[in-house]
Amino acid sequence: MTRTLTWKFLLRDWRSGELSILLMALVLAVCVVVGISGFVSRLQVALLSESARFLAADAVIVSRTELPEAWTNEAERLGLKTSASLGFPSMAVADIERMTLVSVKAVSAGYPLKGNLQWSVDPYGAVQSDGAIPLPGQIWLAPRLFSLLEVTSGETITVGERQLTISGAVRGEPDATTAVFGFGPRLLMHVADIPSTGVVQPGSRVEYRLLLGGEADVIGAFLEWLTPQLGQGQRVDSVTTSQPRIGDTLDRAQGFLLLAGSLAVVLATAAILLASRRFGERHTQYVAILKSLGAQSQEISRLYGSFLLVLGCLAILLGCTVGWAIQVGFIWALGSLLPTTPGPAGWEPLMMGAVTALVCLLFFAWPPLSRLADASPLHVLRAEVDIARMQRVRDLVLGGAAVVGLMWWYSGSAMVTFAVVAGLMVVTLLGMMIGRTLLAGGHSFGGFAGSIWRVALAGLQRRRRANSLQMVIFAIAIMLMLMLTVVRSSLISQWQAQLPPDVPNHFLLNLAPEQRGQLQTFFAQRDLQTETLYPMTRGRVMELNGAALPRWEEAETETAPRQREANFTWSDTQPAGNQLTAGEWWPADATEAWVSVEEGFARDIGASLGDQLTLRIGADSFTVAVRNIRRVDWQSMRPNFFMVFPRSVLAAYPGMYMTSFLLTPDRKNLLNELVRELPTVTVIELDIVIKEMRAVVDQVARALELVLGVILLAGALVLVAGVQSSLDGRLREAALLRALGASRGLLLGTLWIEFLVLGGLAGGLAGVGAEAATYALQTRVFDMTWTPTPLMWWLGPVIGAVVVGCLGVWSCRHVVRTPPVVLLRET
Repeated sequence: MTRTLTWKFLLRDWRSGELSILLMALVLAVCVVVGISGFVSRLQVALLSESARFLAADAVIVSRTELPEAWTNEAERLGLKTSASLGFPSMAVADIERMTLVSVKAVSAGYPLKGNLQWSVDPYGAVQSDGAIPLPGQIWLAPRLFSLLEVTSGETITVGERQLTISGAVRGEPDATTAVFGFGPRLLMHVADIPSTGVVQPGSRVEYRLLLGGEADVIGAFLEWLTPQLGQGQRVDSVTTSQPRIGDTLDRAQGFLLLAGSLAVVLATAAILLASRRFGERHTQYVAILKSLGAQSQEISRLYGSFLLVLGCLAILLGCTVGWAIQVGFIWALGSLLPTTPGPAGWEPLMMGAVTALVCLLFFAWPPLSRLADASPLHVLRAEVDIARMQRVRDLVLGGAAVVGLMWWYSGSAMVTFAVVAGLMVVTLLGMMIGRTLLAGGHSFGGFAGSIWRVALAGLQRRRRANSLQMVIFAIAIMLMLMLTVVRSSLISQWQAQLPPDVPNHFLLNLAPEQRGQLQTFFAQRDLQTETLYPMTRGRVMELNGAALPRWEEAETETAPRQREANFTWSDTQPAGNQLTAGEWWPADATEAWVSVEEGFARDIGASLGDQLTLRIGADSFTVAVRNIRRVDWQSMRPNFFMVFPRSVLAAYPGMYMTSFLLTPDRKNLLNELVRELPTVTVIELDIVIKEMRAVVDQVARALELVLGVILLAGALVLVAGVQSSLDGRLREAALLRALGASRGLLLGTLWIEFLVLGGLAGGLAGVGAEAATYALQTRVFDMTWTPTPLMWWLGPVIGAVVVGCLGVWSCRHVVRTPPVVLLRET
């Protein structure tokens, strides 16, 4: 009987349109979750895959000594792709008068495993990226080396003891940002030529790199085998460890994408909660008829349980299909705008959509229907059963806990989940309070207003329970959209602020004190600006408060205090971009033995404010007191130091100077003039690094904008579902008012007032909740400084009133066009 009735119910509701009430909400919910999470997952995989090109591999083993051949053999045995490279500084000699310091990179076949090596035959000719590398006996030079050495393609230069033929120009390297010995322009050669140069000898400053490419699980297995064998000076590099700025950008982008996926779960839940309430209200009469015909409560429970199960499976099938098609459509439609080729989404989005639908049906749709079966037929027929009251607090609490679990499952972050839940709690509690006070008091206020206001506010008061829930749902949808918009804007603004157009892109080292005037004249004549010239002396921290610190390799644990070597400098004023976290800066004429320590460096050596540090410069030792501790912006691309002293402390120690400056690509050849005029200085070129970082920021920003657009669309659909959930009662009341002679203007005015009030209150709640959630996200998840957003406090009510008002009146528009008798029959 149950199976037959289930299918009859489905067919009857399908023909009458009743099935669309809950089915569309379920399909919408599954679509939102599958579509957004699938889209987000593919973008996330794409961004992570794209980031691997900054290493030229999926993972890299780095060593200061030659790597054992057994490591390469094991990687290849597991099916991984490998390629070797090594880098070191050396002199490139064209003749006795034409020579310069270069940064040599020697590569083997297969390089790069990720990304493209760009080159050209002539210094500024057509760029090629055909997978070629220099052949044995050949080299490629950075474009500016051609003019610096006054050579052309086909000529030879000497590296060590070997003459090599110039066959091209290096125009772009995927792993240029990881170069350690980047103290000169690039010279690229084949690794097979290294022995014949005689440059690499025991004790030489060489960095060996083994590039790995393959599936993540295979690489993970290899690294698990390798890690115990790593010795001193050996490490495994990823984008996060080798390029903290890029890694930080990708981590924050990943956090945003996971946040967006979590919000999709909340939006889906809101849609199902509203639709299940309306579905229950429409089925109270069916339950009464069944009970009047002798049906038992258990039979009715089985009937509706089977009904919801079939409905849920149908919704999951349709929702997953449509949701998958939606994310594929997004990828296809936005192909030219995507930051990179999207990766596979996997099965997790489909599982997430299915589980979300089942959880919402179990906790939000089933409980009131199961209790409806226990109500007396007379109460049901008299409409004395309120489906809203059948939804007990326990059901909502359990359902809320289940949704929180879903968010946690998807985001994998307790802090992301906590931030969103905190905002939802603020909105829900305030919404219920407003529902019990303002809406309940609206009837009294309406007595002093005109007829339109009296009717509208009386309607709000009469349906205050349903209106409170509706207002909370509206507020949640608007809050999530506001919150995501603010977080996205904050992230992009911070990234762009870290890489402004005037950020220095070259560092200059080893400038002798007597060369400062010559350098300043050089820059002034060419209208170039430099940062402050900082003196620099190398030193080591030996003792803390009179107790000797162990050497780095002798420390008992990784976090134990230990000796540290660093560059020392002096400054009379607090360096720009440095924030004091403890203590105070010294006067400009200070003569005391003080030091300012960077907070991370202070943790490494175990120092705190007021401690005595014994330092060594060369053969001399001296003691200083920690005057203050600083937080340094290491992302500023400006000279920063672990330890800063008053001028008097370092006056007796000779040192060199360093600075940074901005040089645009069209003036790149000025470096050749600088090196000729000041041959002892070292120039570190970071323009390629900054260009790659800006490319990452642009890609991530574009991805975030796309995801934000999808979430805004999903939020708008939930708002539509919210308006539709109260449509029956409003149409019934409108039909009665029309039958009693109410004018079209009165009805339209009443609808406008009701929806504008609900939307405005919901928008105000959304602003409060979004501010609370944004605070938690910015400070706890994205490691940002919280910035209040006053715009949300007034923009929320405006958006809520306009959007909800327009949607509500548009949904009820046929009330004023349809005869009352037709409306009464429909309702």
